Amino acid sequence: MPVALIVSSHVAGSGVGGGLQAAELTRLGFRTALLPTVLFGRHPGLGSPGGGPVPDALFAGQAEGLLASGLADRVDLVLTGYFASAGQVEAAAGLLDAVAARNPRALVLVDPILGDEGRGLYVPETVADALPRALVPRAGLLAPNAWELERLTGAQVTDPGSALAAARSLGRPVLVSSVPDGADVGVLWTDGAEAWLASHPRLPRAPRGTGDLLAALFGAGLSLGGDPSEVLESSVRNLAARLAQGAEDLLDAPGTDAGPPRSPPRGGDAGVTLRRP
Repeated sequence: MPVALIVSSHVAGSGVGGGLQAAELTRLGFRTALLPTVLFGRHPGLGSPGGGPVPDALFAGQAEGLLASGLADRVDLVLTGYFASAGQVEAAAGLLDAVAARNPRALVLVDPILGDEGRGLYVPETVADALPRALVPRAGLLAPNAWELERLTGAQVTDPGSALAAARSLGRPVLVSSVPDGADVGVLWTDGAEAWLASHPRLPRAPRGTGDLLAALFGAGLSLGGDPSEVLESSVRNLAARLAQGAEDLLDAPGTDAGPPRSPPRGGDAGVTLRRP
């Protein structure tokens, strides 16, 4: 059984963050371990979330205990997401170093959660400063949205071509979501040499957690040895089909019959097109 380690938020009453990723990866046949950075009752966008951040010392202790358990020795996929403090970011960097030393084949996917279009920065400035310095260099795959890509690179992302140029400047494989593509919205993947874009019709409103779900789907497919273009198409089709259901919470939108994310998709295309940018 493949193993996934998730370092992100735990939100009890909302299908977002690490909880959403753990549920999805379990559905895909992974054993999952969630190292929470915050413990909330609901998404903060819905009002007062309840709970709060995991204190730095407690978070670091969880990481130490996880390493002592031996699970990191056989992890296939590591996903990092939301961080509440710079101290958590530094502890996560140490955890990634330990995983790499014990198991260099593991795919480390860093979703540099900083903010998004329309809302701007929604993490503390200390996190926004620490994350590019401590986690971006340790990523085997970066997964920013277009706004975060602009923040990381200083470039303007207005279309697939500008997204590709900005992504390539980071010097590592990148998966960029929310890429403007005319009337559509796209997800772009590049490893510097090769690049693919999967686009689908833009929806007037999307539920929270779409980036979390995309990272889980794409990371799962790559960690299982899938071809990047096939994994991209399958992941975006799965996501687009679930968005089309109109659910307010992605945990209420069941997955499609697209098959495992490492495989070519089957069934309806959910309006998704795959091409080179």
